[in-house]
Amino acid sequence: MHSEEIYTLAEVLGKQCLENNFVLVTAESCTGGLIAQTITDIPGSSNWFERGFVTYSNQSKIDCLKVNADTLKVYGAVSQEVANEMAVGALSMGIGNLSISITGIAGPDGGSESKPVGSVFFAASHHKKIIVEHRADFIGDRSMIRRKALLFSLNTLLKLTLNPQV
Repeated sequence: MHSEEIYTLAEVLGKQCLENNFVLVTAESCTGGLIAQTITDIPGSSNWFERGFVTYSNQSKIDCLKVNADTLKVYGAVSQEVANEMAVGALSMGIGNLSISITGIAGPDGGSESKPVGSVFFAASHHKKIIVEHRADFIGDRSMIRRKALLFSLNTLLKLTLNPQV
């Protein structure tokens, strides 16, 4: 997908948020703010995007999103459990009603047998209740993995905002 197509996707997401009264908050780790950057490229996004957290370190996940230190210790930063706590924490610390979180291993290092490079966990929360959990195993270099995570996130949010009964 080209930058113009990503921009259009984010633009449609914004229209859906406004139409269905969604205010987004993002919690990003391996994407390092790509989702927030893409959303804030859209003029008027402050009407439907409240804030984005970039919590790259474990300590920042604890401090900014109230992720439980025991969850990090038991499951690791790259896990569904941490993604879920990030999504709920984003809504607790922000002023939105829909969030998405991303935590993963973009590489080129850091992978393991159970969580190879390209393992990315997503969670979406609506009113502090988890409504989406997903693990993706993306293939590609660091840039491609991060871009695929961005696209998955935008598409997931768009799908959720198309259903005002979320």
